[in-house]
Amino acid sequence: MNKFICDMWPFLDKAICKIIRGVAKPICDQYVGKYGIESIEFGNLTLGALPPTLQGIKVYEMREKELVIEPVIRWASIANVTVDVKVHSFKLSAQLLDLHVMLTPRVTLKPLVPSFPCFASLCVSLMEKPHVDFGLKLLGGDVMAIPGLYRFIQEQISKQIAIMYHWPKVIEVPILDGASGATKKPVGVLNVKVIRAMNLPKMDLLGKSDPYVKLRLSGERLPSKKTSVKMSNLNPEWNEHFRLVVKDPETQVLELQMFDWEKVKMHDKMGVQVIPLRLLTPYESKLFTLDLLRSMNPNDQQNKKNRGKLVVELTFDPFREENSTSPLISDVEGNISLKRDVPDGGGVLLVSVENAEDVEGKRHTNPYAVVLFRGEKRETKVSFNPATSMKLFYFVF
Repeated sequence: MNKFICDMWPFLDKAICKIIRGVAKPICDQYVGKYGIESIEFGNLTLGALPPTLQGIKVYEMREKELVIEPVIRWASIANVTVDVKVHSFKLSAQLLDLHVMLTPRVTLKPLVPSFPCFASLCVSLMEKPHVDFGLKLLGGDVMAIPGLYRFIQEQISKQIAIMYHWPKVIEVPILDGASGATKKPVGVLNVKVIRAMNLPKMDLLGKSDPYVKLRLSGERLPSKKTSVKMSNLNPEWNEHFRLVVKDPETQVLELQMFDWEKVKMHDKMGVQVIPLRLLTPYESKLFTLDLLRSMNPNDQQNKKNRGKLVVELTFDPFREENSTSPLISDVEGNISLKRDVPDGGGVLLVSVENAEDVEGKRHTNPYAVVLFRGEKRETKVSFNPATSMKLFYFVF
């Protein structure tokens, strides 16, 4: 296992650092514009060439369909993380280096399934407080050399990590579709009518724009839907209709993005907006006139700039049982059927392409499946080992 981690570490280092940048950016953006802070950016960000090592693994025998292990992890890292903060045109740098970590997490793989990687989710918690040691430099000086500060910071870090992840608290990481919230059963359909946009900014040299709208629901892995492109138009009208599958109307939001179409280079983003589905009343149409923003960061000073308006009409049609208020109908075999309580009826057809076995032809190493429904052709991803499932949705009205 340690040899595998060592071989993979250069790639894991880049991937983990990319995740850290993505997670840290919205947090840092909250402080930009406050206290005279103009920008917060990473200078150097590397976890070093030395990977974590496993000193031992304890395995528990469980009757449930799960595997519980407790690895002993030691990491003497030569990490180098530099954060540059620009305050009133002055640049301040903080450097984290020589990170040492010792911890014993409890890792639970559950439920165990026949599809690779053989478990649907990964749950991690700490059985005891971790030991964390590192060096911290501010403006080139060693902050940790200040008497009493080293022990105080070390205790606070261990305490905060223990509060968040100490057993029985866990952090759950979905691995397969069945374990993630994105695969909840559909509870309704969101009907979206993109009507028009007004007073859009001029993006082209000739004083025009070629706008189109992309829309999707949060938490979905499906590709975004798009309107047509309106060439050379700052006040376009679409009146185009779209249907989206809703799985959690209390938490999901409709994400709208306006782009300026370009023939050669990357399309320019003109503005964004979101609409929480909880604002909708079932079966009632609601008109929204939205001010387009540069980003959804409330502290972004660029949001004060006028970027035009977008007008959309939304209707949420929930599904419901024939004889109850439950949105789903389940038979004794666990099969799910959906019905919409409106005169024209209808619902969503959920097609789950599970796997392929004993495929004819030894040289066919990149198989994929094709699903044809009412003239609509959908293809699964090409897979060397087609053992994982893929879910497709069709609207039936």
